[in-house]
Amino acid sequence: MSAPEAPQTIALAGPTASGKTAGALALAAVIGKRMPVEIISVDSALVYRGMDIGTAKPTLEERAFVPHHLIDIRDPLQPYSAAEFVQDATRLITEIRARGALPLLVGGTMLYFKALLDGIDDMPAADPAVRAQLEAQAAEIGWSGMHAELARVDPVTAARLAPGDSQRIQRALEVWQVSGRPLSSFHTIKTGADSARPTSATALFSLEPENRAWLHERIAQRFDAMLAAGFVDEVRGLRGRGDLHPDLPSMRCVGYRQAWEEFDWQARRPAGTPLNMNMLRERGIAATRQLAKRQITWLRSMPQRQAIACDRPTAVADLVHAVLARLDGSAP
Repeated sequence: MSAPEAPQTIALAGPTASGKTAGALALAAVIGKRMPVEIISVDSALVYRGMDIGTAKPTLEERAFVPHHLIDIRDPLQPYSAAEFVQDATRLITEIRARGALPLLVGGTMLYFKALLDGIDDMPAADPAVRAQLEAQAAEIGWSGMHAELARVDPVTAARLAPGDSQRIQRALEVWQVSGRPLSSFHTIKTGADSARPTSATALFSLEPENRAWLHERIAQRFDAMLAAGFVDEVRGLRGRGDLHPDLPSMRCVGYRQAWEEFDWQARRPAGTPLNMNMLRERGIAATRQLAKRQITWLRSMPQRQAIACDRPTAVADLVHAVLARLDGSAP
């Protein structure tokens, strides 16, 4: 039996706080001795400028060590879709390979990974009439009721959305009403995937905890570090722009949404009422745990991945060893 063909692209996924940045930098350092490496961010929050602390954006030093792409490419007022990501990432993979470098896809937005690796069908455009009808329905039964309706017609999508995620629930129900198909079906349909696709020779690795409590502790530590680094001031500055609102995809990112809501709470209280930092911390950590749970669920639906236990002391070394083995053609 011939040795498996070495992958032309490496992908590193994992839930939030699982150590993806450290793993990616270690891979870049080791693989960089053989060939140049360029990182493509697979993160729906890192695309936004001015959102640095709450997204745990790679530092300027880290970005100087290895080129990064798809970071700071949008103003928080501008949305960025999975379809746009696929277009941008596919172009970058081709360009990076043409430079003789190895593309390294790194991030935790699992929809982006799935859309890029499996293909994504063209979803119907927004329909203002349908959206207005859905908003009227939500006014009557609430978004938890709309989430229950989504669970009836598209249980797969409903399972990964929080009952209060009004924007995504509305979009999923809109797609169902316009097309007669669940949103989840668009995320799993391959559109002409073949050997010519830049992602066809991609090896997917994932950092996943064996002990969920370890990840929970990491999430809490990282959120505390963000608060200490000035996360509240970062959100205050974003609010101070005057053109952003909590329904934007950027402001619905985990942490930012909870901070925005706490500022709204403060604004309704008597002048001089301090921000409820304990509540912000509690809600921010809880929301981040929920995000991590959804990310792990997505990962488990990707059978092609090679999982690395991120809570082992040897996690980074294990990742590097596994990736090198694939590049050398000595691992399946």
